[in-house]
Amino acid sequence: MVGCETMIRASKRSQGISYAIRDVVLPARELEKKGYEILRLNIGDPNKYDFDTPQHMKDALYEAAQQGYNGYAPSEGYLELREAIVKREKQRNNVDYNADDVCVTTGVTESLQILLEASLDPNDELLIPGPTYPQYQLITRVNEALPISYRCLEDEGWQPDVDQIRRKLSNRTKAIVLINPNNPTGALYSRKIIKEIIDIAGEYNVPLVSDEIYDDLTFSEKQVATASLAKDVPVITFNGFSKVYLVPGWRLGYLMFHHESGELNDVQDAFMRIARSRLCANSVCQRACIAALKGPQDHVLKINNKLKKRRDFAYKRLNEIPGISTAKPEGAFYIFPKIEAMKEKIWNTDKEFVLDLLNEKQVLVVPGSGFCPTYGKNHFRVVILPPMDTLEKAFDKTEVFMKKRLK
Repeated sequence: MVGCETMIRASKRSQGISYAIRDVVLPARELEKKGYEILRLNIGDPNKYDFDTPQHMKDALYEAAQQGYNGYAPSEGYLELREAIVKREKQRNNVDYNADDVCVTTGVTESLQILLEASLDPNDELLIPGPTYPQYQLITRVNEALPISYRCLEDEGWQPDVDQIRRKLSNRTKAIVLINPNNPTGALYSRKIIKEIIDIAGEYNVPLVSDEIYDDLTFSEKQVATASLAKDVPVITFNGFSKVYLVPGWRLGYLMFHHESGELNDVQDAFMRIARSRLCANSVCQRACIAALKGPQDHVLKINNKLKKRRDFAYKRLNEIPGISTAKPEGAFYIFPKIEAMKEKIWNTDKEFVLDLLNEKQVLVVPGSGFCPTYGKNHFRVVILPPMDTLEKAFDKTEVFMKKRLK
């Protein structure tokens, strides 16, 4: 047997992959092995805290398995589920879709993966908010394209900087991304801002990609769906069940193509071809999500009431801590504080701050630079999902930590 000089090596495209939200879990696990209790404020999973999936959805999941929905589903998703999604969009947003314009996927992440595979060539550009959910940067780069971040304005509640969007458009821009409500900032985009971005997209003949996975999780005003304002500008919308319906582990999302004159036909065809090649999303979970859309929705108000109290507490408490300030989130379940004390040169990076806080006080948050090295740096993301006593304990520990560092 002829010997190999080298074993198989990791691909070049994998070298730059990191995911800040879960990467910080690794040092936390090492502390847990030593017996420390970690206060986890890092991951957007409501079911890790005191939220639970509506009972009628659990029942529907069991019934689907008993009724034999254990084989493959159609690649685009069950027709009954897609029709229920179409009905929701009409009732909630007054937007008309055909069921054939909807594809059910394994979470929104798979929607994003397939869309970018279907639409990006090497050196194309995707205009994304800064800061943003890390997968937009990661998957764009995996496809050898360039994520271009546009600034969101912290002193304006993290609203997108529309003028900068215009300046950063180029002849290589394939789409403008909106995440509304936003992860990691909790920003809820105003109707005016959305309309201005739509107008720019129309002027430059660029489609919009609108991530609306947190659409019903808002505290003061209702979220405005991008497609409801777009008219003749093509919009590709991501949504799913993980957040609003409290089933992140079910991994069920969907994508919707909205275009008046067939502008997205080519990309939609490519998307569906890739979707067929990957078989299908989870069959029994799809059946249960039909029940989710057709069943009672009263859990949403309960979620928002609970989250609003925790948002108010987190906003007040974080702004009381020396060396930290934060804007007030209006949606989702995140808050994105600024480390004002970075000016004191105590830490070189926000990641150093996060690891220092973890090691000394066992409070686990996510470094802001993981959401954008330019517009997220010197910040950190906190989830406001934990019960009030957990948040209070974590913020008290953070305050002691900061006072000690700022002596």
